[in-house]
Amino acid sequence: MNKQKALNMLGLAMRAGKLITGEEMTINEIRRNKVKLVIVTTDASGNTQKKVSDKSKYYQTTCFVEFTQGEILGAIGKPRKVIGVLDQGFADKIMTLITG
Repeated sequence: MNKQKALNMLGLAMRAGKLITGEEMTINEIRRNKVKLVIVTTDASGNTQKKVSDKSKYYQTTCFVEFTQGEILGAIGKPRKVIGVLDQGFADKIMTLITG
């Protein structure tokens, strides 16, 4: 996995306004079918991971449990545990980088 490149893409998506951050806001956008990719941090609680993962599965949205909250903070400048990518191009590139 090209971890640093994926984090850089998250930073670019943030600057482009193509990310939604935070658990509740991301879940709301998943329900509206706006989110193309969901990333949950590895240090999020098990309850949060399950809740977001289940919601993603139900709405057929790709979900990865990757990165730590510190890595996300470095990439987007905000300490978040749940991130939704709204743009298909960014989502495809980040998925490619994560899956290697």
